[in-house]
Amino acid sequence: LIHQYFLEEDDPGGSRFNEMAKLWNAEGHDITVIAGMMHYSGHKKRPEYRGKWVIKKKQGNTTVWRTQVSESYNKSFIGRLWAYFSFVFSSLYCGIFKVGRNYDVILVTSPPLFVGISGYLLSKFKRTPFIFEVRDLWPESAIDTEVLKSKLLIKLAYNFESFIYKKAKLINVLTPAFRTSLIDKGVDENKIIFIPNASDFSLSDKLLNGFNSDEWRRARGHTDKFVITYVGAHGVANHLKQLIDVAIDLRDSPVVFQLIGDGMEKQELMNLVSKKSIQNIEFVDSVPKSEVFKYILGSDMGASILKKADTFKTIYSNKTFDYMACKKPVLMLIDGISRQLVEQAGCGFYAEPENAQEIVKVIRSLINEKEKLKETGINGYHYAKANFDRQKLAKKYITEVKEALV
Repeated sequence: LIHQYFLEEDDPGGSRFNEMAKLWNAEGHDITVIAGMMHYSGHKKRPEYRGKWVIKKKQGNTTVWRTQVSESYNKSFIGRLWAYFSFVFSSLYCGIFKVGRNYDVILVTSPPLFVGISGYLLSKFKRTPFIFEVRDLWPESAIDTEVLKSKLLIKLAYNFESFIYKKAKLINVLTPAFRTSLIDKGVDENKIIFIPNASDFSLSDKLLNGFNSDEWRRARGHTDKFVITYVGAHGVANHLKQLIDVAIDLRDSPVVFQLIGDGMEKQELMNLVSKKSIQNIEFVDSVPKSEVFKYILGSDMGASILKKADTFKTIYSNKTFDYMACKKPVLMLIDGISRQLVEQAGCGFYAEPENAQEIVKVIRSLINEKEKLKETGINGYHYAKANFDRQKLAKKYITEVKEALV
């Protein structure tokens, strides 16, 4: 598995592949990961990695090779590009000189798109087929968020994307809209599979049976509040600034926004909230997933938020599945298939992204609807159990891979 953002054991947040690797190990499969020394939400490298090019570690039964990534990631566009390519070079070195040849498949997950370079070249060197996973449509998302503006770079990115799709033995997409997009680009539909993001019921079910949400709320001063929690990155794509005007309009209500995570725009957001003396937005640093679920369970709703852009109409927000696993209704501020998901599941309420007036209207209509919110949360739980159980999807993934290699 080549995954630049594969989490450390003590990293906050959750990763589909950290969890799937454990499940695959339990099934008897041998998983080796080549991962970066920097996470996209981090700002500095861990002391143990400074001055190192490659370090071998064990995470449970999974062997993880941590390779060099530049700390320039969050400094500028050029810095981010260099961070991407530094991982390409270091992961190639690791794959060629450190990792053996005895593997059935190389699985590459993107973004960043450039990990496809490592996957393709290692597949040629080791004479091993590679599978490419699309977690986000790139370069479209970079274009829509104005991270990528150069016409030359955009053209090169699209050409490289097309090349990788042709060379991959199999392509996994995380949403049905990604599948449609790839087929429109000329990708053979017979090589596309669909294993989406999923809910982690192994953790939520334990907490649902014994967690005292009233005590948790009391400890955080939220006893009489209507708490809306957002969990995830604080970056350009998430566009959390849209909550500023919403929070101001809801000053006279019990609504509190609880924003958990980190990212490029977090400090700017905190400065803006402080400057405007906004009391109903709270920032929480990234915490381990077990703690994240406690914050969700102690909330009235979970929010899924992205910038208003056509590309984001094609994605499922990762944290939507965590809200569903915790029986919490979703405030969906993403149009497209994410909106379709909550409407089909009956598990949430949509408001047009970046439309503060509409967002406020939807929230105000729900503040005193406790039974409606409870029922909506239960709907999401059962829908996710039936369609997005990570254990079932991890087994399906392996089955699809085996069939493709026959």
